[in-house]
Amino acid sequence: MKFAKWVFTAAAIYGLIVLVPPLFLEATVVKMSGLPMGYPEYYYGFTLTAIAFQAVFFIIGRDPQRYRPLMLAGVLEKLSFGVPVWLLYAQHRLGQAGVLPFATIDLGLGVLFATSYVTIPKA
Repeated sequence: MKFAKWVFTAAAIYGLIVLVPPLFLEATVVKMSGLPMGYPEYYYGFTLTAIAFQAVFFIIGRDPQRYRPLMLAGVLEKLSFGVPVWLLYAQHRLGQAGVLPFATIDLGLGVLFATSYVTIPKA
């Protein structure tokens, strides 16, 4: 149970560290990509939705056995970024190679979430 508590709490902290700064760095993101921000609602919508999901990770981290079913949603959340990024990279369609490390970390967290799920007994 300690493993799951640590994994989900650490993932939530990491997620906030990675996701909050872009809320204030739109101009920098535009400058680095060289492309205009065509759909800022997607940029902010994605970022704020991902930040909201960090609350789910904190909740799971407080009581992993009680919230064990939510762990599967956490696995899905991690795979939904990591897998497409790597598939796009393999197809030479990835816009920014700088996202590969973050996608890889998400895949690793997905594995840790799945491991937590199978090691926590049903409530």
